[in-house]
Amino acid sequence: MRETPPTDDVEGRLVSWAHGLPAVRAVFLTSTRAVPGAEVDAFSDYDAVLVVRDVRPFAADRRWIAGFGEVLVAYWDPIHPDLDHELDYLGNVTWYVDRPRIDFTVWPVELLERIVAAPALPAELDAGYRVLLDKDGLTARLRPPTYTAYVPVPPDEATYLATINDFFVDAPAVAVGLLRDDLLPAMWVLDCDMTHVYLLRILQWRMECDYEWAVPARALGKGLRKGLPADVWDELRRICVGAATADTWEALFQTMALFRQVARDVGDRLGYAYPDELDQRVSAYVRGLRDSRTA
Repeated sequence: MRETPPTDDVEGRLVSWAHGLPAVRAVFLTSTRAVPGAEVDAFSDYDAVLVVRDVRPFAADRRWIAGFGEVLVAYWDPIHPDLDHELDYLGNVTWYVDRPRIDFTVWPVELLERIVAAPALPAELDAGYRVLLDKDGLTARLRPPTYTAYVPVPPDEATYLATINDFFVDAPAVAVGLLRDDLLPAMWVLDCDMTHVYLLRILQWRMECDYEWAVPARALGKGLRKGLPADVWDELRRICVGAATADTWEALFQTMALFRQVARDVGDRLGYAYPDELDQRVSAYVRGLRDSRTA
């Protein structure tokens, strides 16, 4: 697979940055930004795979993410084995101050070599990828993506009926939780289980019916607004608490304030210092996003 030229400044910076890291032998993008014709905006993240000689130094010394830009906040997965090839790799999500979010995956060279030799691409790559940098020709024999991974198939009747049944099994649990004033269990079942599992599944199926089961299902229902009929989307907005933008922003900040208050109290009781600098940095960043919408 030949290298593709960067399409924007972030991709160009990734290539230049990786060129200066001897341990990084290849870089490619996956997910939305690697799919031809996919809709992206300024907030679309970059899913970047770094192919390296040894994953362990990237886990032991995490300062390498700061070489790309000023870090706002980062999340780290521990090193864990790839399920198909049993080779360790590393995952990281980094928000940078100048706004690009990059989801880094760090693979050992051996993992890429096994993928190249395999009879089919893993779903992550088959859904779409673009090679930005290949110092050693490691991707020369990598199969092109079909862009069909994660496209749902129509459910059989048993699956369809089981989804409906399981949705309604949860409804009484929400009612009982509200009657008991057990707010968090009630919200969890309603929001996480009924809405984000069963309702989301039905909504994705509804969208696929219009698109002849050819559209990949995106995580957490991303893209549903453009894929669902307008009347269905309007009904979905009505059932979402705080669907109005102003209410949602207010709920976000109230949630952060409550978290801050309780976390500080817990820290005081256990003798732990609350990370004020992290809180202030992320809070200011989120407020900046809110203010940019109203400027």
